[in-house]
Amino acid sequence: MKDIATTDGWEMQLVRVEAGGRFPAHSHVWPEFLFVLEGELIQGGQRLGVGWASVARAGSVDDNVRSEIGCVFVLVDRV
Repeated sequence: MKDIATTDGWEMQLVRVEAGGRFPAHSHVWPEFLFVLEGELIQGGQRLGVGWASVARAGSVDDNVRSEIGCVFVLVDRV
């Protein structure tokens, strides 16, 4: 993860996930926005490829976020 910018309690990060990488189950206190730049991210059973965006609502839970081939995405969320 690389911090790109922060302001007013929000942060933008560039996230690189290696092939086979997984994120632990987590909940979202605030909305979270992501945009896929390279590769493919699997979130909630949906495959998000280059140019796809996703928004996690406040209070939602991610329990199976992973990448089989690796990916790079921009993430915007609350600090």
